[in-house]
Amino acid sequence: MSASHCDVVVIGSGIGGLCCGALTARAGHEVLVLEAHQQPGGAAHGFRRGGYHFESGPSLWSGLGRWPTNNPLAQILRALDQPLDLISYRDWDVLFPEGDLRIGVGSTGFEAVVQQLRGDAVLLEWQRFCEVLKPVAAAADALPLLALPPGADAMGALLKRSGRLLPHLQALRHLGGAFGPLVDRHLRDPFLRHWVDLLSFLISGMPMGDTNAAAMATLFGQWFEPDACLDYPRGGSASVVAALVAGLQGHGGSLRCGARVHQLLLDGDRVCGVELDNGERITATHVVSNVDAWGLAQLLPEGAAQRWRRKLASTPTCGSFLHLHLGFDASGLDPLPLHQVWVGDWDRPIDAEQNTAVISIPSVLDPEMAPAGHHVLHAYTPASEPWQLWASLDQGSEDYARLKQDRCQIFWSLLEARIPDLRERCQVVMEGTPLTHRHFLNVHQGSYGPALSAAKGLFPGVTTPLKGLWCCGASTFPGIGIPPVAASGAMAAHGIAGPRAQQELLDTLGL
Repeated sequence: MSASHCDVVVIGSGIGGLCCGALTARAGHEVLVLEAHQQPGGAAHGFRRGGYHFESGPSLWSGLGRWPTNNPLAQILRALDQPLDLISYRDWDVLFPEGDLRIGVGSTGFEAVVQQLRGDAVLLEWQRFCEVLKPVAAAADALPLLALPPGADAMGALLKRSGRLLPHLQALRHLGGAFGPLVDRHLRDPFLRHWVDLLSFLISGMPMGDTNAAAMATLFGQWFEPDACLDYPRGGSASVVAALVAGLQGHGGSLRCGARVHQLLLDGDRVCGVELDNGERITATHVVSNVDAWGLAQLLPEGAAQRWRRKLASTPTCGSFLHLHLGFDASGLDPLPLHQVWVGDWDRPIDAEQNTAVISIPSVLDPEMAPAGHHVLHAYTPASEPWQLWASLDQGSEDYARLKQDRCQIFWSLLEARIPDLRERCQVVMEGTPLTHRHFLNVHQGSYGPALSAAKGLFPGVTTPLKGLWCCGASTFPGIGIPPVAASGAMAAHGIAGPRAQQELLDTLGL
């Protein structure tokens, strides 16, 4: 058993934890990020098999390739002087009950699809809806997430930025609520409502009635500008993680992988460090939890903050995932799309099991992700696979193997409709279940995150009832998704580094 000390210990190297660690190191603190697995990144990590570069998590990135931008991750990378090598593209494929469509990012691309499918009257309805969203998106831009304080003093942030916010006072009321009421007031056409519901679900893991209006207005502000595009980081998600790790280490911070935290150390009502599974103790002035709400509850010592612990443990969950990773021979195939999103039946809820799937083939844009003449593919069912189907199964059992084969058939049916001999082409096949998702991402029940409805309030903030303990990540305000978790990491860093360091960061970025 050994002991050591540093200013800040961050538990977990997801995007939120790395953003927090890198920004606190930039502010002059001694920072150690601890990661239970053998590589950093959490849901955004990449891995290699047989010459293929696979991705575990996000496949759609936007707002990284332009400046100024309202994307908190892009802002943080700029502050860390860690540019990304990006490949821009402008369309994606959707497989809907209405047919197989290619939809361009940007106002004209989607409007062309709406006009073709639904006619001029529905196109006008959509255009009016976008006009309604513009002031909401502008209000969100006027109050960047990185400018928000780490505690409850949101009014202080509003007063400091009152000059910028004055033109947006009427739209500000929408920023804290759900997106559903805005949609209900302005959209009647079924296709438009289904489309918005799908985008909300892909972003938050919940339908539009539970998704935050500010997050969706910001997305629309990015995606429906005339010159909008999507960004693919060359090298995939792993390159984003590598940039954040470089920013952390470049400012003197450290990362340790294979270091699983067993328990928080307490001195009265103050968290004073962590104990690892191997018995090692590391004391710290500040500890930041980048684990999920349920994992944090398990890290609390017996008897500590019992009411809060029960609240964490009872947090409702979004659904889990099925995954399919393939490395296959692409010789003789027609050009394939980078992204496809499939919806089976609009009459079922958008989050119903086996009703949505996302397919990503990043080697279409970045050939170095696969051996020459081959493609790498990641498909998943987003936040819709029931945990209950898997909870009692042993991963080595015949029942588990049968259920996995049955449930993952959803991917093969979609893919073989386009590539009938796909199975014969495959060199690498990996099928994943909620148990796989839980194991590799260290998340409760393989969940996407907390199912906390924006209609009922905001996600919990970065502060906690215990002194010296902060939170960031998908269980923390602003919530689920890459930009929100990056912002939560910044907010936790602001709490540690103080308002002067936060203002210096905003001044550097021109925010």
